[in-house]
Formats: sequence, structure tokens, C-alpha cells
Amino acid sequence: MAQAPAPAPAPAPTPAPALRPPDRPVRWTRPADWPREVLALAAYWIAGRVLMVGLIRSGRTEPAIEVHRLYHGWYQVLRTGTFPVGDVTWQYPPGAALPMLAPGLLPFLTYLQSFVLLSLLADAAVQAALLAAGRGPGRSTWGAWAWALALPLLLGLPYGRYDLSATALAVGALLLFPARPRLGGVLAGIGAMVKVWPALTLLGTPRGRTTRQTWTAAALSALALLLVLAACFDHTLGFLHAQGGRGVEIESLGGSALQAARQFGWSGRVEQHYGSFEFLGRYVHRIAQLSLLLTAAAFGWLLLWRVRARRWTAATPYDAALTAVLLFTVTSRVISPQYLVWLIGLAAVCLTVEDTTQRPVALLLLPVVGVTTVDYPLFFDAMQAGGWWPTAVILLRNGLLLVASLWSAARLWRATASPRPAGSGAASAA
Repeated sequence: MAQAPAPAPAPAPTPAPALRPPDRPVRWTRPADWPREVLALAAYWIAGRVLMVGLIRSGRTEPAIEVHRLYHGWYQVLRTGTFPVGDVTWQYPPGAALPMLAPGLLPFLTYLQSFVLLSLLADAAVQAALLAAGRGPGRSTWGAWAWALALPLLLGLPYGRYDLSATALAVGALLLFPARPRLGGVLAGIGAMVKVWPALTLLGTPRGRTTRQTWTAAALSALALLLVLAACFDHTLGFLHAQGGRGVEIESLGGSALQAARQFGWSGRVEQHYGSFEFLGRYVHRIAQLSLLLTAAAFGWLLLWRVRARRWTAATPYDAALTAVLLFTVTSRVISPQYLVWLIGLAAVCLTVEDTTQRPVALLLLPVVGVTTVDYPLFFDAMQAGGWWPTAVILLRNGLLLVASLWSAARLWRATASPRPAGSGAASAA
């Protein structure tokens, strides 16, 4: 009779891991408790913003002059209960009255001082929101660093334009969509009434309940704000006439083509027209029409992406917003330097998520911002007069912007709408 095999010896017990004392919670009211990365980020942010405020504080730079003359003039008109009807430079939706009137809340400061202070607060709010969004599993502080590093590349310009307030609303909307979609929709709706483009943040919301909540909240908040403004001011929609009359601005994609044509004998001229420096002359109308057709094509592509998209990740709403604003910016008849504030903000939001598809696009935008500053204010006067150097600068800037737009769209489509290889799992349900 065969003898049964002896039982295998029991494995030695695994020693219990040493108890790790819990991390001391960070007390954000005490900077001494902040992590080193946060301290470094705060130090850089303060240094960069001191430089930006110093550049605009003299009151002699063009952004400061625009706040003094243009914005303060609109403020005086708005205080009388009417929008600047008949002023072709007023080309903004009615919600723009809010940032124009806001400096009046600080009567102990000059209008310029109040405007810069409120812009600084909006900048700080974006910085804090990006830092908070970048902490946690699957998150990254790259977004907070991108905002802190890139904005000073525009020198004092961001504090001399009201685009920071619109960008703060758009960034807040995107970051709120996952946890508080209704509140995010409210911010997107208000942002759309301030500068239109924040409405594009709604494009990438996941299908289903989130989309219904955000889109409904955005529509209702925009309508409510419009009704309030219409009740308080006359000529609420007067901006539409001025927008329709815009031509081809010298810094736009079409404008850079005309700028190059000047070097080969094209006889067009540059004049201040509808509040910006635009080309006048032969072929300008066709270039303007082509820009509008390209904008319509971009809108059609975005709708097609929305229909065809099948995979959503935590980064998809952010990535879609950056792609949409890039496409609308590069096809616009006007590409003002302050538009880069929008792109910096949206790129920073994308970088708060580790699995974003837009990381290389966001990095490409850094040299775009740098070249934009070379274009304006450094070469802007020379560009109006014509010349090879300013032409080369604007061609480089718009070429990089075009590459970034197409690259962004391709990466978004490939990650969300293109067919997956057989046997691969979906990242997330549509």
C-alpha cells in the first residue's frame, strides 16, 4: 500500500508592515506647511505677477492706455444706462458690461488701478483652481505650472484686457463639470455672455445626464443675464452690427498671407478699421469670406466629432474645449494677442489630467506665446508699415498656431472617435 505524501510545510507568516504615521494634513492658511512644490510655484507666481503689474503700472504702455481711454470711456457710457451704440469699437456681447463696470466697485482707486487689481485676482483664482485640480490620483500639477509660467510671457497685456475674466469663467466651468455640472454650466453661460467663446467649453461634456444638466444650466443662465442686462441698459444687442462689419486684421491667418503678398508687390494698405488694424484693398473681401467658410467648416467638424465620439475620459471635456477654441481662433478674421490668454488657460486645464491627449499641443503653445510677444508689442509698428522681419514673425506665429490646431484636432479624434483595433477595450463608455 503506497504511503501518502507528507503535507507541504505551511509558508512562513509574512511580517506585518510597519505602521506608517499618517501624513500631517496641509493647513493652507499656514504657508510654512505647504509642500515644497507649492512654495516654489507660489514664489514664481508672485515674481512673475510683480513684473506684469510693474510693466502696466507706469500707465505708458499700450494696454494701460487702452484701459485709460477705451475701457474707461465705455465705463462712463455704461453708467448712463446704455451700451456704446454708434461706437464701432464696441464689438462685445452684453455681458462684457460686467468687467467694464466692476472697477467702479473700488472708488478709492483709479479706474486703471481697479481694473489691474481685479485682473490680478482673476489670475490668482485661476492659479488656485488649477493647483487644486492637479492634486490627486491621475492628476498633475503641470497645469498650474503652465499657467504660472506662460502668462508672464505676454508681459503686461493680460492685465490690460478683460480676457482674464472670461478665461477664469471658462476654467472654472471646465473644472466644475465632473462634480457640479449645473454650476459649471452656469459659469459657462455667463462666460458666453461676456466673451462668447466660453460656450465652447460645453462641447466635450459626456453624453447623457451631465450634458443635459450643463447645457440647460448654461442656456438658462445666459438667458437670465441677457434679460437682466436688457432691462437695465438700452441697445443691448448693438454689438452685432459692428461684428458684422469687421474685415481682415493684420495678425490673422488671412492677414499674414496678405502681409506676405505685400512683399511681392500687392498694393493693399493698413488702416484702423472697426477698432483694429485691418487690410484694405484688392482680395481682402475674398480672404474675409474664406475665413468665414473655414470657421463654418471647423464648426461642422466639431459637430461631426461630437456625433462620432465613442470614448470619454476625465480629460475629454478639457481636450475638446482646447481643440474647439484653437480651431475657431486660427480661422478667425481677427487674432488679437490677448486670445493667447484663452489658449493658455485651456491648455493648463488639459494638463491637470495625466491622460490628456493635448500635452504636446500645450507645450507647442509656449513658443506661440513667445512669438506673439515679439509680434506685439515689439514689431507691431513695423508690421503696419510692412517689412520682411515682421512678416516672418507673424508667419511663424500663425504657422505654429495652425499646426497646433490641426494636431489638437487629430489627437482628439484619434483618442475618442477613431475605431479601436480589434480586441482592445474601451477607455470609457460614451
